[in-house]
Amino acid sequence: MAAKLQAQAPPRWIKQGIACEFLTNHEPQITKHQSFDYLIQPHPKPHYKLLITDMDSTMIEQECIDELADFVGKKAHVSAITERAMNGELDFAEALTERVALLAGLPEAVLQQCFDERITLMPGARELVSHMKRSGAHTVLVSGGFTFFTSRVRAALGMDEDFSNTLEIKDGKLTGNVTPPILGKEAKLATLEAKCQELGISKDEVLAIGDGANDLPMLLAAGLGIAYHAKPTVRAQAKAQLNHSDLNAVILGAA
Repeated sequence: MAAKLQAQAPPRWIKQGIACEFLTNHEPQITKHQSFDYLIQPHPKPHYKLLITDMDSTMIEQECIDELADFVGKKAHVSAITERAMNGELDFAEALTERVALLAGLPEAVLQQCFDERITLMPGARELVSHMKRSGAHTVLVSGGFTFFTSRVRAALGMDEDFSNTLEIKDGKLTGNVTPPILGKEAKLATLEAKCQELGISKDEVLAIGDGANDLPMLLAAGLGIAYHAKPTVRAQAKAQLNHSDLNAVILGAA
C-alpha cells in the first residue's frame, strides 16, 4: 500500500484501499506490487463521450462460448482454448472457428436456456453504463462473442448499440459455423474509429474496457483503455488496469 506520490492533487478513493485515481501531469512513483488499483489521468482530465466495451468476462461474468460448450460436455476443452486465445497465444478467428465447430447440432433453444441460467452481469456494469449515459456518452458493446447474447446484454444494461458475431442456425440447430466475416481485434478497433467519426469526437474522448488480446488495439487507441481483470499479455500493454476492484471503480475515472 505504501507509495511515494508526486501528484498535483491527493488521490481520490472510490473504495478505501481498493481503487483510487491520481490527477497529475507527472508520473506518480508507486510501488510495483501495490495491493490496490490506481488510475493516472491528465490534469484536467477529458470528458469521455464514448464508452466502448467488450462483453465476455467484462460486462458479464462468464465466457458465453464456454457455457454453451458445457451443454455438449466440452466446457473444459473449450475453456482451455478460450484462455489461450484471450492471452494472444492463438489466432482469434481460428480459435473461434474451432470452438464453434464443437457446438454443431446444439438446439437453438439452448441459447436462451444458457442466457437465463448461466449469464450474470459483472458487478458495477449497470451502474457504469447508467453513469456514462447520464453524462451524455454513447455506449457500445463490441464482442467477439455472439449476437444472441450481446443483444440481450445490451438491452439489460441499456446500452445504445452492440456488434458481435452471428452463429449460423439451420432447422433449429447450430451448424457449427460462424456467419462471416468474423469480428475480431481489427473489427473492434474499426468500430471505435467509426463511432468517433460518427460522433465527431477524438479518440482521447473514448473510454474502452476489455480483458482479452482481441481487445488490445481498441484499448491502446482509446484515450483511456482499461484492462479489466485481464490476461497477462493485456495487462502488460494496456494504459490502465483493474485487477482488484469491480466496474464501479471505472465510474471514478469517468466522473
